[in-house]
Amino acid sequence: MFLVTTNKAKRLLHFSFIQHVSADELKRGLVDVKALLADLPPGINVLADLGRLESMDLACGEIFGKSMELCDQHGVKLVVRMIPDPAKDIGLNILSAFHYKHRPRTVVCETMEEAAKVLGL
Repeated sequence: MFLVTTNKAKRLLHFSFIQHVSADELKRGLVDVKALLADLPPGINVLADLGRLESMDLACGEIFGKSMELCDQHGVKLVVRMIPDPAKDIGLNILSAFHYKHRPRTVVCETMEEAAKVLGL
């Protein structure tokens, strides 16, 4: 499952990856990403929560890259990735190199508590 939400007051776009994420789910979620970004001011922070991720289709990489490009176009300043198990890192550093032209600051955290501190929540 893929879920994207926002916190306008914190200028935060929150991606949640839960259990198995299919390419179709992520593609449908891209519509939500576009709509939510339209409601946020430039200069956002992104939280990618991979704590409950079990697996992801290989085809998700291209779609996730499109989400990164949308965030980049919206002026993302900080990307925080919550990845408690390094084995669940789905190659986001590689995707970032190709899809973030403006290179936001990126921090990888093991816990949501650590991520919240980095984001000032």
